[in-house]
Amino acid sequence: MKKSANAKIKSNKEDISGSETVLELIRGKTPWIFGKSLRKPKIVFPKLKLPKMDMPMPGRSISVIIIYAILFLLQLGIIYLIYTKPPALGGDPNTGEPMFLYPSIHDSFIIEGIVASILIFLCSTGFVLLYQASKYVYNKSIAVRILVIGIIFVLVTFAALQAMITIKLGESLFNV
Repeated sequence: MKKSANAKIKSNKEDISGSETVLELIRGKTPWIFGKSLRKPKIVFPKLKLPKMDMPMPGRSISVIIIYAILFLLQLGIIYLIYTKPPALGGDPNTGEPMFLYPSIHDSFIIEGIVASILIFLCSTGFVLLYQASKYVYNKSIAVRILVIGIIFVLVTFAALQAMITIKLGESLFNV
């Protein structure tokens, strides 16, 4: 009974093409190189004791704050501001009134970039709050509060950014 089971296993392996290991394929074609067995060399590496430097690691909250600050600067367009050196705030050439939004869609004032970055940051905070609401699944009142605040953040910042783009394009804010 055992012999028939072993023969069955061997025949199944021969029937399936590609089931051989690379070592089996090489050993079958070149028996004079590897012989009956292939040995792995055993290397003993010395255990060196290197001096350890103990450096204090910053807390998790400080790391998160640094990451958020870097993300804020990237969203701000700090590379663009350094490269193009736009004015901080402009004025209308006809009336002399200060302008908050640059009339072209391709350029921006520094204050415009800062406000847009703050709005994008608030929107991303809203999405983080949406995620955090799923952690309070057993405390429904807290979960609903966090969920509503997150949705409000996302919708208000989306509407404000859309309003900024609409004004920059020179269209009326409300098509009435």
